[in-house]
Amino acid sequence: MFKTRICDLFGIESPIFCAAMGGVAGGELAAAVSEVGGFGALSSAGFGVSGVRHEIAEAQRLTRKPFAVGLLMPLLPEGVFEAVIEAKVPAIIFFWGDAAPFVPRCRAAGVKVIVQVGSVAEAVQARQAGADAIIAQGFEAGGHVRGSVTSFVLIPAVRDAIGDLPLIAAGGIADGRGLAAALALGADGAMFGTRFIATQESAAHPIYKRRVMEGREDQTVYTTLFDIGWPGAPHRVLSNRTIEDWERAGRPEPGQRPGEGEMIGRSRRGDLEMPLVRYGVHNPSGFIEGDVEGMALYAGQSVGLVNDLLTAAEVVHRIEAETRATIANRLAPLTR
Repeated sequence: MFKTRICDLFGIESPIFCAAMGGVAGGELAAAVSEVGGFGALSSAGFGVSGVRHEIAEAQRLTRKPFAVGLLMPLLPEGVFEAVIEAKVPAIIFFWGDAAPFVPRCRAAGVKVIVQVGSVAEAVQARQAGADAIIAQGFEAGGHVRGSVTSFVLIPAVRDAIGDLPLIAAGGIADGRGLAAALALGADGAMFGTRFIATQESAAHPIYKRRVMEGREDQTVYTTLFDIGWPGAPHRVLSNRTIEDWERAGRPEPGQRPGEGEMIGRSRRGDLEMPLVRYGVHNPSGFIEGDVEGMALYAGQSVGLVNDLLTAAEVVHRIEAETRATIANRLAPLTR
């Protein structure tokens, strides 16, 4: 293991963060990352109050170490923020909106505030709102992408803009070489998303995991295509037949797309069942049935670096070892 100052802030052993990926990062994955010294996160996306409480309870059952809950502000159901606060989670990750209205409640409850941003302007706003740490998400990232600047430029630009506020890099990072680079650019740690999709504890559907392991860095698409449920929000996904059929049709506008609105699957979880439609915002979790490969397969350009299915613990330990080796064997000799 190795530590940076952000480890002391969150009470963790390694500056390795798991992204709060909707449909993928549940209580099991969050706990598995935290239990071996990283900082796990679970997503509230797709859950109501009872579902979020269940996932938090599962994480708390599996680990006593700190983890975060991610809140996607445009899709935040009523009562979910309050449920997270009541559960006394160590930290909340706010994404895609102004976190300022939530900060006083977090402060009062002793919950640390992490804000994920896609630009320098957003980072400055988050600092002014009272964030304890900022995640700078580069354009290479998978899932919903807030900004338009690559990680290599965004990370040092955000560092210059926010002073000494703790900074976590995200976007295009899948191994220890990426973490070492993020540290060199001014970050205090790195967030990994696509790498943790292909883990045993991930809630992703097995077909989704396979596509991630087989995917190349040139096979992702930045688009707004999967917009039913959240229109106009750009995202990065693996190319699939839904995208190919739409492109063959001449990239028609919403309302005129091939197969638009047809049911392509169902989400079955406990006693809850929900139909899933083509071009929906959902991604395929393990409890989804249907045309999995036709759904939104969120993945970053770092997908080309993900080639195997590991446990979350193995991922964390591998990243630690690769980071140490990169610094010792590649960077340190350059200063002699």
